Amino acid sequence: MTPPKAQDAVRQFTVKPDDDGIRLDRWFKRHLPETSFNLVSRWARTGQLRVDGARAKPGDHVAMGQVIRVPPAEAPAPDKPGRPKRVRVVNLSEEQIDFARSMVIHQDDAAFVLNKPPGLATQGGTKTTEHVDELLDALQYDMESRPKLVHRLDKDTSGALLVARTARAAAAFSKSFSSRTARKVYWALIVGVPSIEDGMIELPIGKQPGTGGEKMHVDEKEGSPARTRYRVIARAGNHAAWVELQPFTGRTHQLRVHMAAIGFPIVGDGKYGGAEAFLTGGISRKMHLHARRLRVDHPDGGRIDVRASLPHHFAESLRTLGFEEAEGDALHLDDGPPPMTREQLKANARAHAKSVRKERRGERRGRGEGPSGDKPAPRSGGKPSTRKAPAAKPGGAKPGARKPAGKPGARPGPRSGGGAKPGGGGRSGPPRSR
Repeated sequence: MTPPKAQDAVRQFTVKPDDDGIRLDRWFKRHLPETSFNLVSRWARTGQLRVDGARAKPGDHVAMGQVIRVPPAEAPAPDKPGRPKRVRVVNLSEEQIDFARSMVIHQDDAAFVLNKPPGLATQGGTKTTEHVDELLDALQYDMESRPKLVHRLDKDTSGALLVARTARAAAAFSKSFSSRTARKVYWALIVGVPSIEDGMIELPIGKQPGTGGEKMHVDEKEGSPARTRYRVIARAGNHAAWVELQPFTGRTHQLRVHMAAIGFPIVGDGKYGGAEAFLTGGISRKMHLHARRLRVDHPDGGRIDVRASLPHHFAESLRTLGFEEAEGDALHLDDGPPPMTREQLKANARAHAKSVRKERRGERRGRGEGPSGDKPAPRSGGKPSTRKAPAAKPGGAKPGARKPAGKPGARPGPRSGGGAKPGGGGRSGPPRSR
């Protein structure tokens, strides 16, 4: 963007690729942070704010290449100094910078993929001062904007974490996650062995009352839909198993809640598994949940497909139980859409049954038409035909009448499948429709 030559000149800005699709008020917050929302709203009401010559509102979305017309900058009131532009202060030590860069396992113009260690939070909170978001300043390099988190991992969960380098990439990745085209594969050690080795867990999840939102639980009435696929990779007798988990929704603590709910808590997850979530025999008490693989469409075409190496305690537990990492990577990752939910399957079954009934009604109507397409005569009780029927021959049958099959006066037998139940005890009902 080029600043205007005079303060009272109308300013024009061209929307860059990184700003494609964002709201107009967000554009002002990024590029003209000294302009208040109230001022932008006033410009919109008075018709001074325009996009490609048309009047615009703060909530409108802008597209790459569009021209934003901004009125002249207003000088601040004498008694109210203008709000200074916020400058982000990067205050990371050399050790923090080296640590942040050591987590990078994939890098390109649009994204970083980090291998987050267990015990490090993704974002800050009331009592959380060390987190990934704080360290992203070390990864800005020569980019204009600061890297942005696309999704999160629990503090004690390790593995692949996607970070966007531009606003455009962040929007594209977020769309992939929301549309479920992105694939996340987790590895976990669980207590016990499921009898079904490849299953789908569909249990709604909500916040557990009385925990301040810190703990989730299965809530059939008010919970949000949640789906998790699990596959058993290997088993250690009957006391533990190594499983692959694929979440098809993104609920808080989803994998941990689902596995505990079906009776197989993740090893080390005392929050949801209690005392039963820990194994003896030298197995670490840390959480054994790791984001092993991340596959997502790249904004510029192709895919990002990355595997994150296991933390030390998880790899050591696998060796202790006699498992080989290659067994887990050998499982095929489906390329198609996620399996349908039970509600979707029921809806498809209803739609199919409806279409079948409609086709059969059409077949019955078609069988009653003649070779030339004439419609059949109306049934008894229907509207009488206006055509004059030909005279009947003496002693003959009425025109169009069928002769009953079999002996004269005999009633026609029931259709195939329409008779009474064997033994004569069942009542004879009407024949089923085809």
